[in-house]
Amino acid sequence: MQGTTVRSVGLVLAVASALTGVVACTSPDSSDGPGKDDRAAHGRSVAALRAAERATQRAGSARVESTTTMGSLMTMTADGTLGWGDGITGTLSIRYTGGTLADTMRRLGSTSMEARYLPDAYYARMGEKFAEQADGKHWIRYAYEDLKALAGGSGAHLGDQMRSTTPNQSVKLLLASGDVRKAGEESVRGRPATHYSGTVAAANVTDAALRKQLTEAGVTTETVDIWIDERNLLVKKVEKARMSAGLMTQTAHYGDYGVRVRTQRPPVSDTGDFDDLMRKKAGTP
Repeated sequence: MQGTTVRSVGLVLAVASALTGVVACTSPDSSDGPGKDDRAAHGRSVAALRAAERATQRAGSARVESTTTMGSLMTMTADGTLGWGDGITGTLSIRYTGGTLADTMRRLGSTSMEARYLPDAYYARMGEKFAEQADGKHWIRYAYEDLKALAGGSGAHLGDQMRSTTPNQSVKLLLASGDVRKAGEESVRGRPATHYSGTVAAANVTDAALRKQLTEAGVTTETVDIWIDERNLLVKKVEKARMSAGLMTQTAHYGDYGVRVRTQRPPVSDTGDFDDLMRKKAGTP
């Protein structure tokens, strides 16, 4: 049972990291701009992104489809709905398509799972084989605050990420890059959109809170590309981060803004707690 517990703890953390990527950096906008020759264009780009941030925040919810690759650890897809009007809520269906995490999931009986976000905790539904070795519990729950028990600051950072994984966070991160630029007019799934791009280098970030978040996530550099439609809503984003564990790439499409989001808390009788898993891992009662 202890070996299963150790694997499940690592699995839940990997899932959480994959779902959030590094999109939860919520620092104030960077005051650094490009050279004088590009100042006007830079100003227009910043204004457009701030309008997109406000419009996306006001929308309150969206349908999400994403693909994430984290080095050799995994490749996964996720789709569902997320809301952010009063804390993060939503339900995502996740499928692991490659990497060592997919192999781990396969050994646990399934390469797909359901993830539920609630304002105070995140839930992951595991397969039948996992439940057989976890006192019949199919769900793993952990309060975001419990992640602070992990070594160093990475756990608290991950908790912050999970509570802020909304489309407008990618816009905030791009604004913080300092070199945001308009990359052109393009089509996203048949609809016109404006493409903006930028690069974040952790060592060069002047905002202490943002630099700390990037450093704790193991990020050295990250490129952020987003596409905004005529309603000032984010419809696509691509993030590529050079991390200590390898290259993380995440592509997401957003649509159906304002969709109704209903997320129910799983039955208590069918749910195991992350904190309990950590205690069992450590061998404490």
